[in-house]
Amino acid sequence: MSHFRSNLRDLEFNLFEVHRIHEYIDRLGEVDRDTALDIIREIDRFAAEEWAASFVDGDRSEVKLVDGEVELPASMKASLNALNESGWNLIGLEPELGGTSIPPSLFWACQELLLGANPTAMFYGGGPLFARVLSEEGTESQKEIAKLMVDRNWGGTMVLTEPDAGSDVGAGTTKAIHVEGDTYHIEGVKRFITAGEHDATENIIHFVLARVPGADPGTKGLSMFIVPKYLFDEEGTLGDRNGVVATNVEKKMGLKGSSTCEMTFGLERSAVGYLVGGVHDGIRQMFRVIEHARMTIGTKSAATLSTGYLNALEYAKQRKQGADLARATDKTAPKVEIIGHPDVRRMLMIQKAHAEGLRALWSYAAYCQDQVLVSDDPERWEKRSDFLLPLVKGYSSEKAYELLAMSLQVLGGSGYTQDYPMEQYIRDAKIDTVYEGTTGIQALDLFFRKIARDQGVTVAQLSADITEFVKGGIGSDELSGERETLARMLDDAQAHLGVMVNHALEAMAGSPDEIYKTGLHATPLLESLSEVVIAWQLLRHADIAIPGADDDAFLEGKVASARFFVAHVAPKIAARRVAAELENGALMDMSVEAF
Repeated sequence: MSHFRSNLRDLEFNLFEVHRIHEYIDRLGEVDRDTALDIIREIDRFAAEEWAASFVDGDRSEVKLVDGEVELPASMKASLNALNESGWNLIGLEPELGGTSIPPSLFWACQELLLGANPTAMFYGGGPLFARVLSEEGTESQKEIAKLMVDRNWGGTMVLTEPDAGSDVGAGTTKAIHVEGDTYHIEGVKRFITAGEHDATENIIHFVLARVPGADPGTKGLSMFIVPKYLFDEEGTLGDRNGVVATNVEKKMGLKGSSTCEMTFGLERSAVGYLVGGVHDGIRQMFRVIEHARMTIGTKSAATLSTGYLNALEYAKQRKQGADLARATDKTAPKVEIIGHPDVRRMLMIQKAHAEGLRALWSYAAYCQDQVLVSDDPERWEKRSDFLLPLVKGYSSEKAYELLAMSLQVLGGSGYTQDYPMEQYIRDAKIDTVYEGTTGIQALDLFFRKIARDQGVTVAQLSADITEFVKGGIGSDELSGERETLARMLDDAQAHLGVMVNHALEAMAGSPDEIYKTGLHATPLLESLSEVVIAWQLLRHADIAIPGADDDAFLEGKVASARFFVAHVAPKIAARRVAAELENGALMDMSVEAF
């Protein structure tokens, strides 16, 4: 039986009852509402069966590097072959590349199902994304390579990180030496490259950031190159092995079936690379992949917490242990299912509210991506989508990892064993807070790029929409109290932000150390803003659910999740505001030795 537990009803509720994508879906692709529902339901079946089949074996059969080659377990290759044969690997890809156009919201719903069922396998399936980027950014000849990538199921990788640079991408030293035209030789070592080497596809096209001699320092001096594992001709016929090799495979805490490699370029033979688009615009080009990856990680986190919670819920409904607390002194009282115990219910409700909340967060971000394509004001929606991205990636990854431990806790000692998927969920999820920019980096991006550089316009517009929702029902509906609490949450988050802005202004005015106070509270701000947005979305859900809640347990649960989430997070947001207001910067004055 599959480990994977999906929440198809909630996915459909987000898409069609909250965001009502069926009202504009025909403007964004080749599907209507019925087709969209068929797609989600079939991918749900596929995810739980063929796709999830290698989830455990991929973890137990850790990948190994032998003579520069990585051979994946047969089960993993079977899952990947099933994905390719089903055509679901091309969902959302442009028709001119062989795919099926669908709205971003529907695409990310499909991704949640696949990421929840087998995240390790998903990291081998990125070829179509890289093909899309190359098709849009490349030269005319490179557009043909993009078609080959899709037609022949070639893999793709994002090659940024270097051993001495880490997250400081601009400190990279990998060289690109010009040969002729758009052809270069790449020399250097990159680290932590997901799916950098494997045998699930005949060729891999590496997207590599490197610096030509004399280029500017920092990220502005980086260019992007495609470096194939095997050289090939115009027809796609493979030739000689290129000079890019895996020189190590990382031993990891989780995602063990994913080959995370050290890649060395130009070690024993020249690593031939081609300048993408014929222009030295690497960081902008690569960020198209990075932003997609960040949304992927946030969706993966939400998916893993959801299946973790649903596994815990299933166990709690079946496992009998102890008497009902109200009859604890009665030695003859029968044992009850543990879902009857208050502390277990508390843990389950925290998980439920957050699992639905993280789905609401990525779903709203995806809806904003839809609006970029269909609204009369695409710039406004694009800025809102950009603003939400660090929330989706940063908050979702942190909260999912935290609460998956609670999913395990519900199972007690059984959860700590490999008889249940919880321990693997936790190990596989931890990396989400780290890669594609740590949570701290997401928080700095949120404050300095998405708020300060924007002069607060986007966050003000978002706040206005939340305020309008609050005023729409205060004193007149069943959620009146929760709306008032949401208003206080928004006020606390705005006050927290205001304190940080003041410190930043003082730093600019001649007191540079004041910026430390901003930095100390950037991640808490990301948490608070995320929780405000989630509370708003969950209350929207509850507003829709209330009319049918008496007759439908799912809708009853939607109302309960919203109310619980608001009550649970409101005090935390208030506390973060107070902490920001009381900050004196003493932590930055503390000597290193005192740590």
